[in-house]
Amino acid sequence: MSALPSSPQAPGPALRVRGMRAADLDAVTAIEQAVYPFPWTRGNFADSLKAGYDAWVFETTDRATAEVAGYAVVMWIPDEVHLLNLSVAGPLQGRGLGRAMLDWLMRDAGRRGARGMMLEVRPSNDRAIALYRSAGFGQIGLRKRYYPAADGAREDAWVLFRRLADE
Repeated sequence: MSALPSSPQAPGPALRVRGMRAADLDAVTAIEQAVYPFPWTRGNFADSLKAGYDAWVFETTDRATAEVAGYAVVMWIPDEVHLLNLSVAGPLQGRGLGRAMLDWLMRDAGRRGARGMMLEVRPSNDRAIALYRSAGFGQIGLRKRYYPAADGAREDAWVLFRRLADE
């Protein structure tokens, strides 16, 4: 387990990170359903664990009992990582936790040999785009009709990338 201290720029609870376990799936799925209009299913998370993806739970450490504050799922491809999901519980959003989690994920991946991190994001997700741009990600592509949207429509995805060689 690793600790993520709160930074002065991002007030809020300190975080502890650990590997996601099957016992976490109910809590993770509940957060996912609360924060996304088209959430991953419990099965998506279970499949990620079964496939051996890096799946992390970030817990608050400022209470007597740990509470899941967020989670991330990362898939390794030969010398890069693909960030598949990064989410913060709704009541804890806007406190810098997403940035702390992303920073930890980039440091961890870089330390373990990844040269870069890739992800997809909805063009309509202004908060996520601001987070990723502030962390040095740039757009490298577009996936047409990638995400489900309202009324059976589809939304494009921006493909973002950041080199990690300097981490």
